[in-house]
Amino acid sequence: MDAVIAFFKNGGVFMYIILAVGLWGLAIVLERFIVIYLINRIDSKGFTNQIIHFIHENNIDKAITLCDRSKAALPRIIRAGLEKSLMEPEEIQSALELRALTVLPKLEKRTGYLSMTANVATLLGLLGTIWGLIQSFQAVAHADASQKAALLSGGIALALNTTAFGLIVAIPIMFLYSILLERTNESIDEINENVGVIYQALSRRAKANK
Repeated sequence: MDAVIAFFKNGGVFMYIILAVGLWGLAIVLERFIVIYLINRIDSKGFTNQIIHFIHENNIDKAITLCDRSKAALPRIIRAGLEKSLMEPEEIQSALELRALTVLPKLEKRTGYLSMTANVATLLGLLGTIWGLIQSFQAVAHADASQKAALLSGGIALALNTTAFGLIVAIPIMFLYSILLERTNESIDEINENVGVIYQALSRRAKANK
């Protein structure tokens, strides 16, 4: 533990800046995991089958009630189409698309910041190293010849702490970013597929009721 504390302190002020960036990235990761894996956790296939069943029974109210039970993106989009179920298929489609434009971006919200956070942490680490090297060379310039080698090697070792810490922060964030991005894209594709299936059922119902 003492070695970790010494490693952090020897890196200078840039270590605190990198730490702040890392904590900010961690906060985004936690928020995105809650949104994607908890709030939007839903059995899409089962939900879609239930909605289609209610549509075939002309029981739109029950379908809307089912949508209201969840805060996930798919039910919120479908609800907009169900509200227009008595309209023309074009109006149903427009309602679904309009709601999707407001709901789907929330699944991707702030995820892109994780990539930026990892890059910033890496660059701050490099900047801290360069800053440390400058200070080391300045100190060596005024030191005795017998001490220069020791001072320079020690200064370089300390300066490299910021690069190491920047990578320690950046690598896990990039890994988590890749997981979240993949899951987000899968969720959006799944939502679009199920919305299309339900739209077809609503469209057929609207044409049959003319």
